[in-house]
Amino acid sequence: MSQLSLLKKQSFLPYFITQALGAFNDNLFKNFLLLVIVFSSLYNQAESAMLVNLAAGLFILPFFLFAPLGGQLADKYEKSRLIKTLKLIEVGVMALGAWAIQMHSIPLLLGLLFLMGAQSAFFGPVKFALMPQHLKQKELLAGNALVEMGTFLAILGGLYAQVLFFILKTVHLQPLFALLYYLFLVLSVVFLFPKHYRTTLN
Repeated sequence: MSQLSLLKKQSFLPYFITQALGAFNDNLFKNFLLLVIVFSSLYNQAESAMLVNLAAGLFILPFFLFAPLGGQLADKYEKSRLIKTLKLIEVGVMALGAWAIQMHSIPLLLGLLFLMGAQSAFFGPVKFALMPQHLKQKELLAGNALVEMGTFLAILGGLYAQVLFFILKTVHLQPLFALLYYLFLVLSVVFLFPKHYRTTLN
């Protein structure tokens, strides 16, 4: 069985899509905010540099604060339900983010960036703990490789997507794009995941 053949499995494909979209979303929002700060006429060069560093720190800090707690939650609660809850929280945060972008509220965007980092910090341990419930033991190595590949492709996609938005000057289309994207995200979480997971696989 090739690695890519795992993407045909109903037990793995929704998992792969969900984690890849999460990585794409995080980096799209973070890099978009950095560009907004850099090109904002409200701040001089020194202030922009300070805000860029602050934004980077606000996104990374939650991983130190909340990742251990995410691991504890993954051990204590049903993992698929945790992922659905975390993804719905992500949708809500990014809906506020789309509104904050239209309002040009840098403080609110920075606060939402911290919340996105927190959501990702909780999500990371849960997604890795969930994988053995989707794959057989002999498939775990290939599954991990696909997840890493999908994550880095999503990071690159998030980086270049926001650059494309600025090049094409499609600011007025961003709310529509956000709505369609998060609708797909919700559907991928709610409908694509199987209702029951295999707890043991031979």
